[in-house]
Amino acid sequence: MPVTFDGLLFFPVTPCDEEERLDLEVFRRHVRQGVEAGCGAVFACCGTGEFPSLSLRDYTACVAAAVEEAAGRVPVVAGTGYGTAMALEFARAAEDGGASALLALPPYLVQAGQHGLRRHYEAIADGTRLPVILYQRDNAVFEPETVAALAEHPGVIGLKDGYGDLGLMRRIIEAAPPSLLYFNGLPTAELSQAGYRDLGVVRYSSAVFCFLPDLALACYEALRDGRDDVANRLIEGFYRPLVDLRGEGPGYAVSLIKAGVRLRGLDVGPVRRPLSDPSPEHIDRLAALIDRGLALLDELERSPDPA
Repeated sequence: MPVTFDGLLFFPVTPCDEEERLDLEVFRRHVRQGVEAGCGAVFACCGTGEFPSLSLRDYTACVAAAVEEAAGRVPVVAGTGYGTAMALEFARAAEDGGASALLALPPYLVQAGQHGLRRHYEAIADGTRLPVILYQRDNAVFEPETVAALAEHPGVIGLKDGYGDLGLMRRIIEAAPPSLLYFNGLPTAELSQAGYRDLGVVRYSSAVFCFLPDLALACYEALRDGRDDVANRLIEGFYRPLVDLRGEGPGYAVSLIKAGVRLRGLDVGPVRRPLSDPSPEHIDRLAALIDRGLALLDELERSPDPA
């Protein structure tokens, strides 16, 4: 049965204690809360989930726990990455854990040409029963012809774009088969989603969903339905200041999200090395932003329905 992705995509953080030991029970609670809040899919152990810092054992436990907590209500996609051999080890663990698909992160360290990228992702798709979503960013930026060729593989079902070149995305969409699924995967995707939507890319991931799911869903529904006035109120009042704050520290695309989850009452612990937690000043600013986001959401709920 084809894997569908209807709704806002949830990329949970991966909790740990001060010694960076996995807290699986808190992870279960985090995933369960996201599913109950109305996500369209759970992407476990991906970028926001600190995939590069997880052992295979912790990864395996998290994927299986996410599948159990989702309980068939939404698909669970697991991250995989590094070189081809290690990517296949993680893929096998994801299969054994019951994942629905894989998100194939860029290969570790090397700058590869298009032929090498194609061989890498074809080997992953050949070596797993799970459908594969390509992740375009950093050292894995595809030419349209490469995506078109990879999309001919029956195991490749989608492309998540974290690179942000809308001209390139247009050419990819024109070159690839119409069955390929596309995802906006830029950090704080809400700021760029109107542009992706104009290309027909309706799916996106929201890190904000981790700690303000109702706000994230309100923005998603406004963008989906073309209510750009509502989306712009949320973007200007909350998302743009969040992006400004994110730009003030390396790794804040992950560490601010974990801090946001902690501020909302779930102790998911610190970020793992080599990332660092935000400064106290930045956490205070994040707390004020969360209050502002909740106030904006309350204002929207109190506004009369124009229909």
